[in-house]
Amino acid sequence: MTKSVVIIPTYNEKENIENIIRAVFSLPKKLEVLVIEDGSPDGTAIIVKKLQKEFPEILHIIERKGKLGLGTAYIRGFNWALEHDYEYIFEMDADFSHNPKDLVHLHNACSVDGADLAIGSRYINGVAVVNWPMGRIIMSYYASAYVRIVTGMKVRDTTAGFKCYTRKVLQAIDFDKIKFKGYAFQIEMKFTAWKFGFKIKEVPIIFTERVKGSSKMSGGIFNEAFWGVISMRFKSMFRKYEK
Repeated sequence: MTKSVVIIPTYNEKENIENIIRAVFSLPKKLEVLVIEDGSPDGTAIIVKKLQKEFPEILHIIERKGKLGLGTAYIRGFNWALEHDYEYIFEMDADFSHNPKDLVHLHNACSVDGADLAIGSRYINGVAVVNWPMGRIIMSYYASAYVRIVTGMKVRDTTAGFKCYTRKVLQAIDFDKIKFKGYAFQIEMKFTAWKFGFKIKEVPIIFTERVKGSSKMSGGIFNEAFWGVISMRFKSMFRKYEK
């Protein structure tokens, strides 16, 4: 039986973490959850450990000392998932900006439709974002367009953080060569999978801005993405991508 795990990085998510975990476990598809906890001072880890008593076989946690970056959190989770023989590995935020019910659609895109990487896309059918100010929508939308122009990828939502990887994609990627640590990490992972020739499918979702807790976005995130994409594309010209 193939195993699936949803990786959820957390920092100060005590208001959301129990509800998001219960929402994942309530789905008809059997999914496990791995929380990558970056030393939240608000007690997020305590909540997860309490829930582990209720879900001892399917809820996992890795605790790290302090905020070490989104990219390193996911890479730690990817390595753990590969070590424990999961076939489908998901990325999802803790704050309900990603609807847990869409995990089923991402899973089906890979397990039924044959995608190697499924992306929960805000922009595959126009713009599907709720409760963002117009300025942020425009910035995000055109950031994805900028990435497509620079890289040549056909992906509409290049910065999306809601994804399902098949095991073979993560096995092919050398994580030591993934240089971005912030949100540009999402771009670099998609670009690398695309360069390897893996089949990528975008699944339409509606992205809803968090109601509880605080956003982790900052101006530095966009600076990293803007300049980093050019550097990433240039370096790729001198690298071989062989599975």
